[in-house]
Amino acid sequence: MLSAIRPGEGDYDQQYDQVISFGELLASRIVAQVLGAQLLDARRLIRTDQTWREGKVAWATTEQHIQAALLPLLAQGPVLTQGFIGGTADGRTTTLGREGSDYSAAIFAYCLRADSVTIWKDVAGLLNADPKIFPDTVRYPEISYQETIEMAYYGASVIHPKTLKPLADRKIPLRVKSFLDPTAEGTLIHDCQHPPLAPAFIRKTGQYLLSLESKDFAFISEENLEVIFGALAQARLKINVMQNSALSFSVCLDGEPARLAQAVAALRTQFRVQYNEGLTLFTIKNYTPSSVAQLLQGRAVLLEQRTRSTFQVVVRE
Repeated sequence: MLSAIRPGEGDYDQQYDQVISFGELLASRIVAQVLGAQLLDARRLIRTDQTWREGKVAWATTEQHIQAALLPLLAQGPVLTQGFIGGTADGRTTTLGREGSDYSAAIFAYCLRADSVTIWKDVAGLLNADPKIFPDTVRYPEISYQETIEMAYYGASVIHPKTLKPLADRKIPLRVKSFLDPTAEGTLIHDCQHPPLAPAFIRKTGQYLLSLESKDFAFISEENLEVIFGALAQARLKINVMQNSALSFSVCLDGEPARLAQAVAALRTQFRVQYNEGLTLFTIKNYTPSSVAQLLQGRAVLLEQRTRSTFQVVVRE
């Protein structure tokens, strides 16, 4: 495995993937021995591009590899493989990004056309809020793919949206259950209709609020937005909320400090740039007036935005 690391070659993200994968590879060997399971190397099954730390799956090739390798083995007994990792066509290890192990389960389920997927967590299922932060949380017994994807997109931490998409594409039900209480019902995520849901409270910390103004009092036009989005995409920063006026543009972002610095340096050639760091973004999905009032009590608001079903606010905690 150490031969995958090539000192002096590639950037930090590439070398990160080669190193961080060792834990998953070693753990899978140990567990396979304990269970007496056949072990397959996910790097030879899940084909990705070279987007280090967030490999993009080549679905057709991956499906061919998984079906060819797994279908003959599944009839013989349990099969174990790794989560979180894949591989490029030239044999380099890639990782699949945040919640990559859940994503791996969805990839295998999609490629094998599984009947269902169960993901085990330390919570009772999909809750409407983090019980460590918000009192009186409720569990959703069942919820649609669309609602769950939207909650996950806004930052709900139980399931990542990229995990849900391949399952939704093939209508594969996903059950989220607690390993602390295996007999509990959990939450069933599937293709369903349900009555209005309890408001979902989602909290994301470590946010940046980036504010831009044109240097020559020009309007924030489509041409300006193209430059802004290009710089943010080049730095691989994730946009969570954006808001603009005639002369200014503000955006709430996820990302590492070095990536923010890269974007700021690029944007300062055309814009006056200010930013705040260490902020918190709260989102209420399916909000009500009382849920908004509860959230805003005692908090200093830097940016606020709402649609018909979603309320978002950036605050300093």
